[in-house]
Amino acid sequence: MKRTTLAVAVAAALALAACGNDNDGAASLTADKTLAFGSEECWFGGTQTATGLDTNRNGVLDADEVTDTTASCTPNTTFGTTGVRPAFELITHLPPVLDDVTGDHNIEFRRGGFGSDMVGHPTIANRYYAITDRGPNADLKTDYAPTGKRFPDPGYVPRIGEFEVTADGQVIKLREILLKDRSGVNITGLPNPAGLGYTNEVAFGMDGNPLLVDPALPFDAVTNPTVTDPYGLDAEGLVALADGTFWVSDEYGPHIIHYNADGIEIDRINAFAADDRRMGGYLLPAEFGKRRPNRGMEGLTITPDGKTLVGIMQSAMSNPNGPANKSNLTRIVAVDLESKAVAQYLYRQGIESEDISGQEYSNSAIVALSDTSFLVLERDGAFHRDNPQAFKRVYKIDLRTATNLEAITDTGTLAQDAAAGLTIGGQTLEQVVVAGGAAQAFKAGWDQLAALGIRPADKTLVVDMTAEVQYPHDKMEGLWVINSSTLGVINDDDFGLWVNGATFALQQKYLDSANTIIDGNTLYIIDGLDLNPVP
Repeated sequence: MKRTTLAVAVAAALALAACGNDNDGAASLTADKTLAFGSEECWFGGTQTATGLDTNRNGVLDADEVTDTTASCTPNTTFGTTGVRPAFELITHLPPVLDDVTGDHNIEFRRGGFGSDMVGHPTIANRYYAITDRGPNADLKTDYAPTGKRFPDPGYVPRIGEFEVTADGQVIKLREILLKDRSGVNITGLPNPAGLGYTNEVAFGMDGNPLLVDPALPFDAVTNPTVTDPYGLDAEGLVALADGTFWVSDEYGPHIIHYNADGIEIDRINAFAADDRRMGGYLLPAEFGKRRPNRGMEGLTITPDGKTLVGIMQSAMSNPNGPANKSNLTRIVAVDLESKAVAQYLYRQGIESEDISGQEYSNSAIVALSDTSFLVLERDGAFHRDNPQAFKRVYKIDLRTATNLEAITDTGTLAQDAAAGLTIGGQTLEQVVVAGGAAQAFKAGWDQLAALGIRPADKTLVVDMTAEVQYPHDKMEGLWVINSSTLGVINDDDFGLWVNGATFALQQKYLDSANTIIDGNTLYIIDGLDLNPVP
């Protein structure tokens, strides 16, 4: 696998040199051109040298006179080994909290957090956008709320950051775009209310007490409930358009929200027919309203023609209920922005031949290579320090090989249910796969689907980041296609916050067993890959 690492170049220089005459008397010329960041020959920039004979004797090496070209790439191996971290700021307005891991210093709450997804800038090759999720948060299970979330900074505003890879190999944050409701008011990362994607996630404060509408009064489910935000967002997927607007998908609804260049909501797409904020009339299939808690639409992309949004769910959905979400079946949805038509496909996590029981991983990003070919990021939640064989991979899929669930008509055994989607003998697809057992990546259930003509998208491995760089982070979540052979990868650092799974005490998030390296957003760039669409 080649390793060409290169520097950002913003100007092209042409130098001609006469190098003597050939037998016919034509001068041999060379022409040097500076290669910019993202060029096919050198992703980090460099110089391309063309040579040939000046057969028309005009003193210029014309295109039809070039007989050979070579590229000299600016070296930069850091991105493809340890990665490069952007600078971060500390969140300083929060009260001190002792790190439960070391017990000798307070937790650094970092800002940070730009790793839920990333996407290349539509017009500037060495820039990308990255998005945060709902802000610092941690699980908190109590008798009061078994699916609680602690929000140390409940007023945190989810945001998009614009970043630049500089000529000297740094990653610089240029600006932040705070996300807002349609009135221009900053939103929060607090859970949505019932009917808009609520899955019993209750918001708690730093002190472990529920966040109430009126903190001075006791909790009452009717008159003083816990706080929610109808515009609250746990952002996970990001699309940047050439007109300056953005599409963002999240883990609450899931919702797919269209924001203008200033971060103000324009429109949204979800599965809730009663939500009058769906100004454009787009509607997802009803089954997408049955997401597993904290496992929503983790990835979002748009086809190169700009006509179709394509989103992928992180995990199997609770369709029709919780027991159905314990499998490796995930769903991909495509929304035609012109016709509003919806297509739906299946993705099978894991690899049957590896015979690891279950293989319930997470899909954390999707990127369009063409109208039918996509990259999909698939991962587990392990740190390399704990599992040197952690599952951190990028696959290429072809939707032409997958069955469009929306196109299947009722046959008796197969039936379209308004609430649950396509069913088999009255069972949802999630139920069928779970019932077959977890062996060989839920082989029995998938075989049952195949017997009825229902196939997931074919996938082929593009890169295994554990093998490539011993990827140290638990949450590999963002992909940036730089050119047809070069891929950027970024992680979610959770703002440097972690939690003790037994006591729910807050901790610093460390990457190493010695607890000395705090996790941070890190950009890796891997070259020598095949990122061309499937033929």
